[in-house]
Amino acid sequence: MALTPAPDNTGIVFRRVDLNYYPIKADIKYASRLSYATNLSRNGVSIATTEHLLGTLIGLGIDNLYVDIDAEEVPIMDGSASAFVYLINEAGVRHGDAEKKVLNIVKPVHFATGDRRVSVYPSENYQITYSIEFDHAVVGSQKKTIEIDDAETFENEVSGARTFGFLKDVEMLRKNGLALGGSLDNAIVIDTDRVLNSHLRFKDEFVRHKILDVMGDMGLLGYTLRGHVVAHRAGHEIHAGLAKKLRESESAFEIVPLSTLVQPVGHEGLEALAEVEVPSNY
Repeated sequence: MALTPAPDNTGIVFRRVDLNYYPIKADIKYASRLSYATNLSRNGVSIATTEHLLGTLIGLGIDNLYVDIDAEEVPIMDGSASAFVYLINEAGVRHGDAEKKVLNIVKPVHFATGDRRVSVYPSENYQITYSIEFDHAVVGSQKKTIEIDDAETFENEVSGARTFGFLKDVEMLRKNGLALGGSLDNAIVIDTDRVLNSHLRFKDEFVRHKILDVMGDMGLLGYTLRGHVVAHRAGHEIHAGLAKKLRESESAFEIVPLSTLVQPVGHEGLEALAEVEVPSNY
């Protein structure tokens, strides 16, 4: 896989170099097969497991890029975004001439399936509140709010959190052609009463990784958000559901230059967002 600067206003475009550089833009309209990862598909050509790389690009503020790849799946690396961050920092970032634009949320939008739900609210910055609940002693209930206000915050608070899974599910996944290369080197593996890896990078690494996932999935809107994403027991399908609904809700957002949002947006009820919770009745 190679990352190459793209012209202003290109967005993030995957190119299958093994298929004559066939392009698939990182766009929610191409999202498919969302059970365990976020995959993109266009005219029968696919790019699999895009969420960690897309989360990295959003976290580092990269808007225009060609991702040239000679196979279907984005490398999983160590199950986190830390290797992508390191390599991009080593290579450096080219600054374009066009002014950066963001997707500014002006009205709440909600999406839910049963008790799995996610919302986005107006906010003065980009922040994510995520809560998870697993009937397992090692994971249990975790909740985390992180303001993604700069690349350093993303690198230190989010990028190192690895994907995780349960040992009991591995056989089922492999029968379905998934997790074939999975190991302790690229995921946290949880047995009945313990983590099989030598250690966790954060005591709440599980919920931090969910924050990375939702950043990547919402990145399929094509812009960094200015809003507060609040998710409970969600996942790729739920994240994508919100992204699709948001794109269809044209009155709920505006695409604006980042420089115009240096002051609070001033929408009604903004002051109450610090401890916002998802309504239970939507």
